[in-house]
Amino acid sequence: MKMTLAEIARIVEGEVIGAADVVISGVAPIDEAKVGDITFVANRKYAKQINATRASAIIIAPQQREIVGKTLVVVSDPYVALGKLLKLFYPLEHEQRGISPEAYVEEGAIVSPEANIFPRAFISHGAKIEKGVVIYPGVYVGRNVAIGEDSVIYANVAIYHSCIIGKRVILHSGVVIGGDGFGFAETGKENVKIPQIGFVQIDDDVEIGANSTVDRATMGKTWIGRNVKIDNLVQIAHNVVIGENSVLAAMVGISGSTKLGRGVIVGGQTGMVGHISVGDRVMIAADSKIHKDVEAGKIVGGKPQMPYKEWLKVEACRTKLPEMKTTIERLVKKIENLEVKIDKHLK
Repeated sequence: MKMTLAEIARIVEGEVIGAADVVISGVAPIDEAKVGDITFVANRKYAKQINATRASAIIIAPQQREIVGKTLVVVSDPYVALGKLLKLFYPLEHEQRGISPEAYVEEGAIVSPEANIFPRAFISHGAKIEKGVVIYPGVYVGRNVAIGEDSVIYANVAIYHSCIIGKRVILHSGVVIGGDGFGFAETGKENVKIPQIGFVQIDDDVEIGANSTVDRATMGKTWIGRNVKIDNLVQIAHNVVIGENSVLAAMVGISGSTKLGRGVIVGGQTGMVGHISVGDRVMIAADSKIHKDVEAGKIVGGKPQMPYKEWLKVEACRTKLPEMKTTIERLVKKIENLEVKIDKHLK
């Protein structure tokens, strides 16, 4: 594909500074770009590479428009603009067209003729697969599952019975949707399994990374809201609710019945206890342990959680702990010696 900068600027809603008739044939990182490529700078630490890049044009933010000697496309958000161009220049192609005769589709399943089902996929009775859906080899779709238009289910995903998958959902390899929640009653003699009779609902435009799991509800539903983005190796327990536009980094674990509001950002390796509420637009630092409710708009971190600025102060002290321990021990010894002297004086 080839496009002029003028055409690109219209797509990314940007302004060209320089020759608008420059032809672009690819998108590349700033240190690898060659003539004919367009690159971008979204992080200031890469700004020092601008002079050295061979790219024919650079996507930049408004505060960098004073750069001289380069052809620029000024946009409000370079990273968003990059995403648009990558989709345009490198569209994702799924090789399978239609329903493979080597896919196993049980009687009673409803599969759109416009869906793309790869060999060795298994679709149970009562399942409904809408148009534009792509299902890769090794996928298991349980009975009465619904998968909305244009969703992509990569290899070896398992979607247990009765779960609902919205439109344009992406499930990466190894994802399990609707496995039993971790529900057991401890009697003192044994662990008694509590049947998990609920389901999972995943709304439109959700993406879930490889080997992540979303457990079905004990009763009712586990609910992943619209446009939620979940990284690899994330565990979502039974009856959890995650509000729309939230983002969870890798290795997050959320215990049962915890509810996240809209636009929540959770750093990697964070753990949350069950039955708590995290408000809208909360930001949680990586490797935190959330043990109680968090009010909307708060920024927290640490183990246990605390206000972010307080957590930074605590972290800054960690490397000084051995020195502080030595100082405290010395002061304690001095106080003990003073107490002995005072006691002798009083006698």
